[in-house]
Amino acid sequence: MSVEELSELLEKPTSEVESSLRQLQSTIRRRRDSALQLSDVAGRWIFEVRPGLSPHLPESFRADIPQRLLPAAALVAYHQPMAQSQLVDMLGQRAYEHVRDLAKMGLLDRRRDGLTRRLTTTRRFAEYFGCPEVEYRKVRLWFRQEAEKMGLTSAQLAASLAPEEQLSINEFSEDSTDEDTLQAE
Repeated sequence: MSVEELSELLEKPTSEVESSLRQLQSTIRRRRDSALQLSDVAGRWIFEVRPGLSPHLPESFRADIPQRLLPAAALVAYHQPMAQSQLVDMLGQRAYEHVRDLAKMGLLDRRRDGLTRRLTTTRRFAEYFGCPEVEYRKVRLWFRQEAEKMGLTSAQLAASLAPEEQLSINEFSEDSTDEDTLQAE
């Protein structure tokens, strides 16, 4: 919830609500045995399980993304807003099914744009991957910085996310149509 929503709900001034949230966040952060954390994600406060503990949750509690969908999610995050046709050029025909599945999970937004669809990430995508921003341009910047820290291009990053799939991913360049194909190892 946003500070404004909480303020209205609690009938308290926004400054008091914000101060209380920061204080609660600090208290929770100091507790070493706390399984939860309070996070401010682009102006919305959420309780979430600490990332290091999520692998230990029961399967029914985790909304894991199937590994086969991770390359498509990474490519959209890296190149958004992205035409679905460009994703198909990079991943092949399986991209249609992957986009449909990611949209059903609430991770991608797909809007008609002529004969194709324009793909962007959603707030849920940002929250799932721990991105501190939710606006798609800021998510793209954050995602590119994370890939750059690892020294990976978008195609290399996507291929590394599903190594058993033996993906062949065409690198996409916004400036030109670079057809260098990268093979997953």
